[in-house]
Amino acid sequence: MNHNPNAPALIDGFGRRVDYIRLSITDRCDFRCVYCMSEDVQFLPRDEVLSLEECSRLVKVFVSLGVKKVRITGGEPLVRKGALWLFNEIGHLPGLNELVVTTNGSQLEYQASALKQAGVRRINISLDTLDEARFRQITRVGELSKVLRGITTAKQARFEKIKLNTVLMRGINDDEAIPLVAFAIEHGLDISFIEEMPLGHVNHSRDSSFVSNEGTLKLLRSRYDLIGSVESTGGPARYWRVPNTNTKIGFISPHSHNFCESCNRVRITSKGELYLCLGQEHMVNLAPLLRQFPDDDLPLKEAIINSMHIKPKGHDFKPERNEPAVIRFMSHTGG
Repeated sequence: MNHNPNAPALIDGFGRRVDYIRLSITDRCDFRCVYCMSEDVQFLPRDEVLSLEECSRLVKVFVSLGVKKVRITGGEPLVRKGALWLFNEIGHLPGLNELVVTTNGSQLEYQASALKQAGVRRINISLDTLDEARFRQITRVGELSKVLRGITTAKQARFEKIKLNTVLMRGINDDEAIPLVAFAIEHGLDISFIEEMPLGHVNHSRDSSFVSNEGTLKLLRSRYDLIGSVESTGGPARYWRVPNTNTKIGFISPHSHNFCESCNRVRITSKGELYLCLGQEHMVNLAPLLRQFPDDDLPLKEAIINSMHIKPKGHDFKPERNEPAVIRFMSHTGG
């Protein structure tokens, strides 16, 4: 598929240009993080999940419609058998400025170098604690040492940027903001703090576990002389620079700061559902079009363009509401 510089842009009903997609290639994961999925999660039957060829086709269609940034997510995308084929297939598409992957880090020890060669420019690694016992508590099954080795391997692969993603939860890991930032500085990484998303029913009380980024920023400013930054990576994070280091600190704050006014992204689940907003149910199922018209992209393009008309103005996350804003888990929509 040739890149057409005159392709129609994806503009929603509020004048926002969508040029960033997050594509989940699996709902499966080798961790069971408490804020992402239930302990007894039921994964999708394999025949309901898009094939990697269908994932590749979707990316190519979106890029032909002006998308410049693609993030591959899961579940844990790197546990998907053959995932590296997909990265190689889409990593150097004309018109695609940035291919990014979000991972829990468990597979990086073995796959980081191949991802870099495939065209992945940046990588986000979830890391909520530096304590082995807490890591097991949060992930239920994960090994911190494996993730730390993965971070070392990723650094050696020389991605343009490596960023840590951290969810702080009161009474669990909220005392680790400063140690995690110190770790990021020591290793020359960026770090973003993400307020816990009210997605799916969890085994803890979100209203009591919620940690606001406003409070985290205040804490970090008591330790570091942070400098506000207008830098952007194309997503919702607001950044602060740590002077005399290579580290910037981001805050993704769906509760305390609604970032919807500049939303430029949509999400596609591993089933082919195009969600126009993480915090709403507006959705178009692209899988039937992929399968009904295997050799004709026009119906797919029309559906994507038309979906822009139902993209909502924003989400409705309220930290004081213990009930989830949306029933589906983060692992369903894609991290």
